[in-house]
Amino acid sequence: MRASARLGAAGILPETRLKGVTILGATGSIGASTLDVLARHPQRYRVVALTANTQAERLFEQCQRFHPDVAVLRDAAAAARLENMIRRAGLRTQVLAGAEALEKVARDPGSDIVMAAIVGAAGLLPVLEAVRAGKRVLLANKEPLVMSGPVLMQEARLSGAEILPIDSEHNAIFQCMPAGYRTGDKPAGVRRILLTCSGGPFLATPVEALQRVTPDEACAHPRWAMGRKISVDSATLMNKGLELIEACRLFDVTPEQVQIVIHPQSVIHSMVEYTDGSVLAQLGNPDMRTPIAHALAWPERIESGVRQLDLFDIARLDFAPPDLERFPCLRLAQAAAQAGGTAPAILNAANEVAVSAFLEQHIRFTQIAEVIEHALASVPESDDATLESILASDTRAREAASQYIASHASQPGSSQP
Repeated sequence: MRASARLGAAGILPETRLKGVTILGATGSIGASTLDVLARHPQRYRVVALTANTQAERLFEQCQRFHPDVAVLRDAAAAARLENMIRRAGLRTQVLAGAEALEKVARDPGSDIVMAAIVGAAGLLPVLEAVRAGKRVLLANKEPLVMSGPVLMQEARLSGAEILPIDSEHNAIFQCMPAGYRTGDKPAGVRRILLTCSGGPFLATPVEALQRVTPDEACAHPRWAMGRKISVDSATLMNKGLELIEACRLFDVTPEQVQIVIHPQSVIHSMVEYTDGSVLAQLGNPDMRTPIAHALAWPERIESGVRQLDLFDIARLDFAPPDLERFPCLRLAQAAAQAGGTAPAILNAANEVAVSAFLEQHIRFTQIAEVIEHALASVPESDDATLESILASDTRAREAASQYIASHASQPGSSQP
């Protein structure tokens, strides 16, 4: 091909605009996996902003490699440390601090895609800003949808934002939906969703032994490498309960249309059953880079770095219903999904407080469900799920959970009720 045939009207090679990506929660496992995928495609993406809570040193390492325009730390002291490291290294990255800075970068016009991976309710307002700004939002933290799904989905319809799920299960469901499907719409011809679950580290542990498990044991997931909070949620199966609520919000189905299936191999990430009897499944190795790459490039496909699935090596796939006696948190989540309104926000807030207390060894593993049940019973629910009522319920649930923990705290290793 002659050079002149490749030149634009101005006599220069036309440039393909790189898509700007902001990562909310860059130092966590999802953030690191996202950066791994982005590094494989420098011709498609550039990093606009990276954020974290307190990990200044880890964020500095990422800034050195990816040169974002902006880096945000929620903690002001950590931001000051990062600012010092950035200046000494001669980097041009601007450093910001605080919750409002997270919201600012979430709506930054330089970003096309926002990876939402902030753990817990702290991610709600930045996600809401990204949705209102019409971004493609890759939703890895389920709490915003659990707390305020109707609000987020309505804002997405108004702004034209795309909400694409990153949870491996919801991403699998999305891939099995009809062609042209958009999250928030009612899927044509879908009878039910089969939401798979590994069962976590205590699937075969005697129920009476669960009160003695340690935080490290609860965080030792047999299939997935995750942060400590979500690892505990996976051990209690609260994670699956939150995912049930998330599925109802994302795919406009009722709780009765979502069946949870224990699948220890974590190869089938979820399934969708259609009215004609067909069941579509998405399979793959348990690696979060698959859903991340899928959502980044959708509807295209790009290399993720994930190894190929070897079905002969897996050899067998097992399925079973969940045991609600072993996993009472799942029962509580199912009840909150049925109740709707502010009940999911109360559930989520109490769970965050309870898991934190367990990780700090203030309560036993089995007391997590007790804390949540107390909050659901003591905090009034409202059908008026506005942002204001959701945030108010979140605050009251945290207070109720904290008070219960203060009066029922147990010594580490104690077997007292």
